Amino acid sequence: MLISKRISISGVISGTWINFILDTLTCVGTYLLFRLIPDFECNIPALIPSILGTALAFFIGFNNNQAYNRWWEARIIWGGLVNDSRTWARQLLYFNDPLAGSEDEEKPLLKTMVFRHIAFLYALKEKLRKQPAGEYLKYISEEDQEAIQGDSNQANAILNLQSRDLNTLYKQGKIDGFQFMELNKMLVNFCDGMGKSERIFSTVFPTTYNYYTRVFIWIFIICATLVTASNIGPWSILAGTLIGYVFLTIHQIGQFLLNPFDDIPTGVPLNQITRTIEINLMETLGEEEIPEPVMSVDGEYVM
Repeated sequence: MLISKRISISGVISGTWINFILDTLTCVGTYLLFRLIPDFECNIPALIPSILGTALAFFIGFNNNQAYNRWWEARIIWGGLVNDSRTWARQLLYFNDPLAGSEDEEKPLLKTMVFRHIAFLYALKEKLRKQPAGEYLKYISEEDQEAIQGDSNQANAILNLQSRDLNTLYKQGKIDGFQFMELNKMLVNFCDGMGKSERIFSTVFPTTYNYYTRVFIWIFIICATLVTASNIGPWSILAGTLIGYVFLTIHQIGQFLLNPFDDIPTGVPLNQITRTIEINLMETLGEEEIPEPVMSVDGEYVM
């Protein structure tokens, strides 16, 4: 996720230079076709690129708006997971004072459930980013690893273990009915956040939107160059390049937001969010070895 309010020229160039070169070559080729080929005539009314440009502006605006909605929904979902995760650990440890201060078998179980939640977040992150690094394994016991080994959805399997142990605490009288409902509500919220994230992850933005948008942009660039070629000569190459570059860049901005969980600078910072939750929960447990926060890259973005 971008965190800097300054625009990096190098970043802009690295992200759009291919479009700029293709745009320039297209305009040069169109102008040469207009001027150098004998008997080539193409009197395109100026009204055509005007109407096409207006239509493209609305179409690209719609695409970018839908892309941003996907990104913002993903950010809201993981923001909710941050809050619910803190509440989960706090309620587990402090709902019942005697239980929170106990040094017998209940305290290790509560610690296990908090650590298991960290594992849930890392398992979900790895699935959304298609990076099976296995970071979550260090937060669950070998017994739990064997229990979830056969499941295709590791994060969901971890929630099943949480529900099992929460039910055990209730049956043993360690928590009352109200506390059970509140803790179970957190598990429901985690499941909702997981499901919503998976929906965004698995729902492909209609490819026809992107395909036809790019095709129409190139048609617009050619038409704009042809229309201006008869009036301003070689300067039509510059005009067509600038106009096309604007449309191509705006369209590409939307493409960067379409898949919010991708491991790119404009994606939702899952690394930072999971690490922040991990730090908060371990501090709640009073752990001594706390991991370092995820730092930004050159002060521009966090992953």
